[in-house]
Amino acid sequence: MPTPTDTTNSTDATADPPEDDFTVTPYAVTGEVDYDKLLERFGADPLTDDQIKRFPDHPLLRRRTFYAGRDVDSYLDAAAAGEPHAIVTGRGPSGPMHLGHVLPLYLAKRFQQETGATVYIPLSDDEKFLAKAQSFESIGEHTHENLRDVLAVGFDPERTRIVVDTADADVVYPIAVRLAKHLTPATVEAVYGEQDTVGLQFYPAVQATHLLLPQLVAGRQPTLVPIAIDQDPHVRICRDVAAKEALPVDKPGALLGRFLPSLAGPGKMSSSGDAPSIELTADYDTVAETIHTHAYTGGRATLEEHREHGGDPAVDVPFQYLRFFFEEDDDALDSIADAYRAGDLLSGELKELAIERITDFLAAHQRRRAELDGISNELESYRLTDDERRRALERAGVPRVLENYSH
Repeated sequence: MPTPTDTTNSTDATADPPEDDFTVTPYAVTGEVDYDKLLERFGADPLTDDQIKRFPDHPLLRRRTFYAGRDVDSYLDAAAAGEPHAIVTGRGPSGPMHLGHVLPLYLAKRFQQETGATVYIPLSDDEKFLAKAQSFESIGEHTHENLRDVLAVGFDPERTRIVVDTADADVVYPIAVRLAKHLTPATVEAVYGEQDTVGLQFYPAVQATHLLLPQLVAGRQPTLVPIAIDQDPHVRICRDVAAKEALPVDKPGALLGRFLPSLAGPGKMSSSGDAPSIELTADYDTVAETIHTHAYTGGRATLEEHREHGGDPAVDVPFQYLRFFFEEDDDALDSIADAYRAGDLLSGELKELAIERITDFLAAHQRRRAELDGISNELESYRLTDDERRRALERAGVPRVLENYSH
């Protein structure tokens, strides 16, 4: 992996490789991740206390799950002044969505509700076809189901645009071609590693298109991309391209997050890991069985030892789920941690608390999901309008070829 810099006179995307015993890319996370070293490697800055306070209040920020970023102040200034500002957060539809996938969407919804942010949500079905051993039909089915979960979050359609790469190729592809002119194979390989196909080599240009769309549609404005830190290469490539291409856009900013731990213990939450994930369609019995059977705990081997020595909430996955998202009240969370450390709260009781909170959240999400009409009808008000498509292509300097040949 490279150690990108982020200065005016150098690119975001290239630098000398580090000598660390872990790897973090959009396609692979291995080893024990050192989040501080990643900031040095990626050229990002820790969030300050003042910046945290200026964001809409949310446990994912308050407790520094999202802990670093780039160009955060310009976004916060625009939000405070009521000026245009945008969030971009997407989904790669290669399977059912689980808790780790949806939490950034709910964070984006909080931003939208409190500051009026416009939210763009690209679904990269093309990338998943290239990166996964699945057919277009399979990816299409996942895209359809993932869209139901995205819509169930409850975004404001007036301030939300959902883009599906293959369905919106008339906008995405011409802009990506223009941006790709500024990407070399060496740059892509330096950031992502060697890719198996030319399709994946090209995909960073599509991702850059996603991140610049809010400005191409509605004019220059601060854009923030809240992502787990393994997705940061997409932002770095886009910033590099935006600095080279003469487009009316600013570099998008980033809000970088730690990984929600897998049920097996600290690390990246992934549907491809050994431990199962909690999918958004799971019912109470499924959540309870999954947590009881697979969730790593910080408790002691015996009841007597736990009562005497207490548990460790720092490594306890049910507690970490509460900390990440499912207990908003800091005082209540501290009380739970204190009781666990003192041995007054047992691991089984902590699991039950996490199960209750998670299933309450899922029940509300599933209720909204069930109330949706057909996806085509529901999605229509979230899609780019004809005028927005025209403006995006014009700002990108891309003519609408078919219109030119229509007479």
